Amino acid sequence: MDPTTLEEIRQVKYRYLRCLDLKLWDDFADTFTDDAVTAYDTPMLREPLRLAGRDAILGYMRANLGAGMITTHLVSHPEIEVGGDEATGSWCLEDTVIVMEHRLLIRGAGYYRDTYRRCPDGRWRISATGHERTYEFSVSFDDLPSLRFSANRWASPAGA
Repeated sequence: MDPTTLEEIRQVKYRYLRCLDLKLWDDFADTFTDDAVTAYDTPMLREPLRLAGRDAILGYMRANLGAGMITTHLVSHPEIEVGGDEATGSWCLEDTVIVMEHRLLIRGAGYYRDTYRRCPDGRWRISATGHERTYEFSVSFDDLPSLRFSANRWASPAGA
């Protein structure tokens, strides 16, 4: 297997996560094919989150993961198989979601299953992604009386 292709596929997954967490929406959108689909296991929502098309994916993320949501997504243990201009991948996921408005911390882990396609411009993009949870839990900030945020990229500066 061509190591350059493997690295390009790893890079698109890493860029997807970085842009999601930093809310770099145009760059996030560019990690997907136009016809991409998602199927995220979301126990907190009580049903899988299924989205079809890059615009629907971007619209949902932009509307639901704005400044009031802090996220961190970490992946490891990639298993990638390439066949021509198509590839599949599995990734171990650990993520944290902080919902400031509801004073809620959500932690979880699972496994992503992805498909990738080399596009006409030569770049690899995600054509399908989703994860299945191995666990997820939440805790209220109210249960953590000593919890204080010393940094929040999206919070207004004190006194502003």
